[in-house]
Amino acid sequence: MKLSDFRYTAPKSVTAKFPSDPRDESQLLIIDRAAGEIEDKVFTDISDYLQKGDCLVVNESRVFPARLIGKKEKTNAQIEVMLLRELSQKDALWDVIVDPARKVRIGNKIYFDDGKLYCEVIDNTTSRGRTVRFNHTGDLFKTI
Repeated sequence: MKLSDFRYTAPKSVTAKFPSDPRDESQLLIIDRAAGEIEDKVFTDISDYLQKGDCLVVNESRVFPARLIGKKEKTNAQIEVMLLRELSQKDALWDVIVDPARKVRIGNKIYFDDGKLYCEVIDNTTSRGRTVRFNHTGDLFKTI
């Protein structure tokens, strides 16, 4: 099995850019394992499914634009850069996965959009993993 077997591009139309307004109108998927049924609800209905002693886990994760498509300096080869985690906002360092990895080496620069934003590969971390430094400091998401 390959990691690429799990690659899926969700249509932009189904990816939330902002939270629901009002927040309690966000989608809620109810799975009844005993009956084998799945229901689409809204979060305001959650109290209908909770019982005394239940544990509710709150997921405070956020969606961010993690997939960047750029072009490698000199060759213009298309490179996909998947942002994994920010290592240092001050130094603009990120752990990323690149594809195709065989074309991306230490010292390579990858340019995005109009070339104002780019990253330079400073380390190989795994076969596809890299540490990169962006030319932008501060909140990267305000730039991309």
